[in-house]
Amino acid sequence: MLLQSTIEQQLITFKEEVTTELHQILSYWLTHTPDQENGGFYGKIDHQNHVYANAPKGSVLHARILWAFSAAYNLYSDESYKQQAERSYLYLLSNFIDKSYGGIYWTVTYDGKPLDTKKQVYANAFVIYALAEYHKTFGNEDAKQLAISLYRLLVKKSYDTAQAGYLEAFTREWQPISDLRLSAKDANEKKTMNTHLHVLEAYANLYRIWPDKGLKQQIATLLDNFINHIIDAQTHHLILFFDENWNQRSDTISYGHDIEASWLLLEAAEIIGDESRIAQLKKLAVEMAEATTEGLDADGGLWYEYEPAGQHLIKEKHWWVQAEAIVGFYNAWQITDNVKYAELALNNWNFVKQHILDRENGEWVWGITADGSLMLGEDKAGLWKCPYHNSRTCLEIIKRIK
Repeated sequence: MLLQSTIEQQLITFKEEVTTELHQILSYWLTHTPDQENGGFYGKIDHQNHVYANAPKGSVLHARILWAFSAAYNLYSDESYKQQAERSYLYLLSNFIDKSYGGIYWTVTYDGKPLDTKKQVYANAFVIYALAEYHKTFGNEDAKQLAISLYRLLVKKSYDTAQAGYLEAFTREWQPISDLRLSAKDANEKKTMNTHLHVLEAYANLYRIWPDKGLKQQIATLLDNFINHIIDAQTHHLILFFDENWNQRSDTISYGHDIEASWLLLEAAEIIGDESRIAQLKKLAVEMAEATTEGLDADGGLWYEYEPAGQHLIKEKHWWVQAEAIVGFYNAWQITDNVKYAELALNNWNFVKQHILDRENGEWVWGITADGSLMLGEDKAGLWKCPYHNSRTCLEIIKRIK
């Protein structure tokens, strides 16, 4: 256990290291990912930095790039960060917005034509999140108005007025759809923890630039969805999938989402200034962080998932799970002043430095398997591998360590 007297120096070093790492992450995305021929950013780059120039381009990828470079510019005013943010913003405007039916396409072709036109609420939320950050950084009024219009569209088309919460996906025309899944690994259910978490995150960021009463109520209702339905009251793990009536449809535990939600829920309550929910979510944040420790390995890394029914632990350690563990455990330390949680955050950062940072090819590897080998078949950049979790972790630690 770390001694309290040694914490300050270790935190100074921690902040210096994540500051350096933030710029290295962003440098990778500046150098390797812009598609100079077809616009926007390449849809897929593999572990060895081989570019798949004809790969589909994702709305989530472009939104996360927009968010990351806008947020980084807020701190560092680097002109290259501004140019990267503008590139993503303009490509989203030109290629991902459905001008006929509203909302955001899931993917476009490598040369920018609509491909998967399904309306995933998750993707629309990430564009709101990114546009709000872009406006906050650069004052672009069109970006703010587009974020507001997308918010209103989600409330109109996706919000469940009977049971609260958001339905997962729709056809291009915003009609019911049979395949609701974000990815092949997901359950085909009408409501999911993952989409609700990122709708909440998007709305909270929008509230920062547009403190609307209706939006505030939506955020409060989403927090109550988590408190009353999504967080298991006994285990403090998240329930991942539901039907439209909030009946549980999964028992899989996602350690990365547990620890990510622990701090994002509290942040949203703080953004809207809801004191009663802040108090409730501080307690829950610590309980969720403690529940997450069940997934920690002796090397400080956090495992991926656990399936209680078959007692099956997936011992992969993915990049994004580690990134969220660092912030979530640090947040628990800030709430409790219990040095145990600071130690968990620092241990996880040491694990990341040893196993996840790609010293040869840049950025972070997707992860390592149970035997410690690299997951070489996964993307370095792609529909899901974006400069979001890792850059956000760096930014959060930089801001939290005074």
